[in-house]
Amino acid sequence: MATESTMLALGTPAPAFTLPEPATGGTVSLDDLTGPALVVTFICNHCPYVQHVAAGLAALGRDLADRGVPMVGISSNDAATYPQDGPTQMAAEAHRHGWTFPYLYDESQDVARAYSAACTPDTFVFDGERRLVYRGQLDDSRPKNALPVTAADVRAAVDAVLAGRPVDLDQRPSIGCGIKWR
Repeated sequence: MATESTMLALGTPAPAFTLPEPATGGTVSLDDLTGPALVVTFICNHCPYVQHVAAGLAALGRDLADRGVPMVGISSNDAATYPQDGPTQMAAEAHRHGWTFPYLYDESQDVARAYSAACTPDTFVFDGERRLVYRGQLDDSRPKNALPVTAADVRAAVDAVLAGRPVDLDQRPSIGCGIKWR
């Protein structure tokens, strides 16, 4: 069953985190992600909605890095019930899709709760002060609608932040698989 994002209140400060990155064996914290904006997206390995946008996420991550904007993916699914979303598989998934952004494991699910993440993908854009300026869908593409994956909504929000303009308040929730809570 498809789940929509909860649409966390704009202006919310980015909740702090320090999470393991299975692909490197290191950890990444919110404080490590410096730049004029920040994109945080909750994803997982098995969700068909994430599989649908995987190449678009790879392109977005590369494009943002070229502009000095960090992006991070976080998997918060219960790996005991969904072992395909566990840390070992996460590293393989990131490699398979060419994700150059850190893909972090939120085993406790505390980070997903702090961000009010509800589905995968569920994406958040923060400004340079780490205040929420956008939350919701990457773009209008869905697995069955044949629209190209462009991440247009997220790109427009980042463009506005970088240009010092307000982000459009007409923001649509993401739709995807519900996070698999314990």
